Amino acid sequence: MSLHFTPLVIIFTILSTAFAALLSQMALAVFNDGVRPFLLDFYRGELKRPQMTAIAFGLSAGFIFGLGVPIAFSSGVLNPWVLFLPSDILGILSPKKWLAPILGALWGAIVVFGLGAATTAANSLPVNFLTAMQQMSNPILYLFAFFPAVAIAMQFGRWRGAIAFVLGLLVMLATMKWIPVMFPGALTMASGVVLLVIFAVAEEIKMARATRLQAAAERAKRQSADNEAATAEEGGTATVATAIEEDTNSSIDEETSSIFAANAARLKKYAPFFVIMGVLLGVLVNTHMFAGGEATSYIIAKGQYANAAQVDFYRALGFIPLIVTTAIASGAFQVVGFTLIYPAAYLLPNPILAGIAGGLLFGIEVFVLSYIAKWLGTLRTVRDASDNIRNAINLTLEVAILFGSIAAANAMAGGVGIAVVGGLYALNEVLGRPVVRMAAGPVGVILAGIAFNLLAYIHLFTPIAVK
Repeated sequence: MSLHFTPLVIIFTILSTAFAALLSQMALAVFNDGVRPFLLDFYRGELKRPQMTAIAFGLSAGFIFGLGVPIAFSSGVLNPWVLFLPSDILGILSPKKWLAPILGALWGAIVVFGLGAATTAANSLPVNFLTAMQQMSNPILYLFAFFPAVAIAMQFGRWRGAIAFVLGLLVMLATMKWIPVMFPGALTMASGVVLLVIFAVAEEIKMARATRLQAAAERAKRQSADNEAATAEEGGTATVATAIEEDTNSSIDEETSSIFAANAARLKKYAPFFVIMGVLLGVLVNTHMFAGGEATSYIIAKGQYANAAQVDFYRALGFIPLIVTTAIASGAFQVVGFTLIYPAAYLLPNPILAGIAGGLLFGIEVFVLSYIAKWLGTLRTVRDASDNIRNAINLTLEVAILFGSIAAANAMAGGVGIAVVGGLYALNEVLGRPVVRMAAGPVGVILAGIAFNLLAYIHLFTPIAVK
């Protein structure tokens, strides 16, 4: 396998990483959700640039080299971890605004030209570990389909989770038998998400009814208390204490609301910047050489764009609440917006329409941030569901990537490969995870591949054929 990028992909990859680095330098947007909460202090000057750079690098390095690069190598499709996590770091690192897009553009050029050269070099090695890493695709594609069942179990208990899992399995088997042209994981995910929505709506109705009953009980209790006699001194003291508490809570709420309003206003002020980012990203996604997720990288590589759109739409359901709340709290947006540009641009017929759609989507998203934040504040079940979706996605991907890494190790070096990669994974665990768990498997495959090649050159290891 080799990576070859068209001129359109090369140009818009470089432009996208350049502009993303500029947004990062201005503390307007980053890709890493873990970095975003620190940007308000960075913007205010409470965190210095070297400190902020160290935070961004520490939270991103494992995902760049352990997830983004291996997924790009094994699928042949670019992803946001390999493009935008480094642009986060380079933008924050840049002391001058003009320097950030230059560094971002350089990184984009390194990716599009370097990945191609690296795959060409890997194909000439005695142990082609990059080809072996294509074995990661099936575990990621099929296990990822069951994340809704895991999310349901997290939020609504083991029995409902088991029902969702069995239903998903039946849907997958039925799809494989009667609709073989469709990726079976797509309908499996759809059935799980529908079930999750049903359970969430039922829970929201139940909670609303309980809230109404509790409010009625409190009103009755207050009326009863008002009818009871109390001494003037005790009544006065209680009234003063209550007033002080109410004033304190009101002041805190007003201060928080003021910060949130200022952050939302700042993002709206720079809406044209986000529109430009949306245009660039829309075109890049529409080339089908860039995908928004781990699973969709492999689905796009297979040319199944409708299935990829479905998968990334479900993923967005879990991340939009997080993006909204962190954006309002920090004054920094997600560099890929609500991620809705992925499913839209996959399906649009040409890059021009995709660019227009991306610009419109990003512009609208910036202006509705505060409204969505207020709406989320009233729907506890929705917030919980989105948190559980995110956690379920991470959990299923950790398992899938580990299984895929073991499969790649087996394809690369048989039982010895499994022993080395599995051993490195276990060692990473006991050492306190210097490499994040999700990236530990792919990093182990790469390290093992390098080691086996060195051993092959000194005739201590005989390569096996990688299918």
